[in-house]
Amino acid sequence: MSAALITQYEEHLALVRNLSDNSIKGYVTDLESFLKHMEKLGIVEFNQLEIEHIRSWLANQQIKGGARTTLSRRATSIRLFTKWATKNGYLAKDVGATLATPKAHRTLPDVLSVSDATTAMDSLATRVAEEESSMSIRDCAIVELLYATGARVSELCGLDLGDIDRQRSTIKVMGKGSKERIVPIGQPAIAALDNWINNARAELASQSSGSAVFIGSRGKRIDQRVARSVVYQAMEAIGSDKKLGPHTLRHSAATHLLEGGADLRTVQEILGHSSLATTQIYTHVARARLQSLHGTHHPRG
Repeated sequence: MSAALITQYEEHLALVRNLSDNSIKGYVTDLESFLKHMEKLGIVEFNQLEIEHIRSWLANQQIKGGARTTLSRRATSIRLFTKWATKNGYLAKDVGATLATPKAHRTLPDVLSVSDATTAMDSLATRVAEEESSMSIRDCAIVELLYATGARVSELCGLDLGDIDRQRSTIKVMGKGSKERIVPIGQPAIAALDNWINNARAELASQSSGSAVFIGSRGKRIDQRVARSVVYQAMEAIGSDKKLGPHTLRHSAATHLLEGGADLRTVQEILGHSSLATTQIYTHVARARLQSLHGTHHPRG
């Protein structure tokens, strides 16, 4: 029964909820873990499920060293599942509806200063001038675009040539849940894109390239792992002891927009957040950065 249940739930997440592959994988992994815990508790019939069993599973996860953010996510995950199970007749009542979500400890994301972001971009431009290679031109365009738009690395990798609107200075990206959005880009990013597309892309292109904007060394659409490696290497230019990747550029773009006077709704639209609450984390980041700058540079800070 567990296998059939998991398959049906997975289909629901994909076809009805229209979630991304990574989100589906996370929900299914949580469900598999929970069902195994039920077996250990001796629960034979699924309709015997009670909220105490869910709490037992979460407590077990905590004992194993699960972080509060992980426990919070799993509580949300199991509530979503019991709601579906009730609607589809597996449960007589939604036992997970009253489950309290463990309060997650929300840490502020790593954000570059404007000067560090400039250093990273300048280092890539220097590399382009020194190497004059198609790969260096591509890498420069990747990092410029990620910082300019705050796009996710998956969105960048999925970008097609027809998604670029130079007249309006925008790109069209496919976000989570297959939701399209239009994102503005600045002139430095457009210049880097045009340099890649007009002067370098053809050197790597093959029959496998299709309409992909960014391609790898063998001509296929660039892999997310490759794009992340490009960003990791570019971030080394600022001399940080942390491993900074594409999400650092996304966080930085959002924070710098807010610091520059953009309103929260605009940043939400640019990032593609479904909830404004998700975007609000950047107001805390901007505030924390201002406090840090005040403490460093004000004579009575």
